[in-house]
Amino acid sequence: MTHKKPIYKRIVLKLSGEALQGEQKYGIDPNVAGSIASQIKEIKDLGLEVAVVIGGGNIFRGVNAARQGIDRSTADYMGMLATVINGLALQDALEKKGAFTRVQTAIEMQKLAEPYIRRRAIRHLEKGRVVIFVGGTGNPYFSTDTTAALRAIEIGAEVILKATKVDGVFSSDPNKDKSARKFSHLKYMDVLKKGLKVMDSTAISLCMDNKLPIIVFNLTKFGNIKKVVLGEKVGTAVSD
Repeated sequence: MTHKKPIYKRIVLKLSGEALQGEQKYGIDPNVAGSIASQIKEIKDLGLEVAVVIGGGNIFRGVNAARQGIDRSTADYMGMLATVINGLALQDALEKKGAFTRVQTAIEMQKLAEPYIRRRAIRHLEKGRVVIFVGGTGNPYFSTDTTAALRAIEIGAEVILKATKVDGVFSSDPNKDKSARKFSHLKYMDVLKKGLKVMDSTAISLCMDNKLPIIVFNLTKFGNIKKVVLGEKVGTAVSD
């Protein structure tokens, strides 16, 4: 059954950096950023409080750089800076759609964004602003998946919407294995035991300990974000 009103009040949308690059090999596609912004604006206009955590893999991926010889901590900090670039791009796209926004960063850079302050973030959400969290947790060795789980718990979000390029969580890569089976629902422990690539194990453990559900869905299908928040059976749900 589809609800006419959102089934959530406050959500965290987790976007990968790659979500902004579209068909490009790297960087940001303004048209794709605009499409994502339209979908976010659409659900915000339903009265939903929306926070976004964004990655930086379309510009720089710290883990890959560390494998090539850059110090891991340095590489991770470089990756955090990439998330700031993406956050500013998404802010620009959202404001062109008429949405009010705030970018909050875990690494202070006052001329670009506010420092992350939990109470201030919550107040922005209550005032109808889209809050974009960048800079990861501000610490190396933690992914933006973990950032999404941490921020969602801190601000009292009811769910994490994990945007991907496939229709949910599968038993194997559906782009390589035609026999891959899609899961409609998974328990947290199933994800950990089977090593399914939903979010990293730290993020899954945080969600499990705090009973925070995750919905994994296909961002490339326009309108899917709205379908999820209205309660339609889209993607894969991860919970108890």
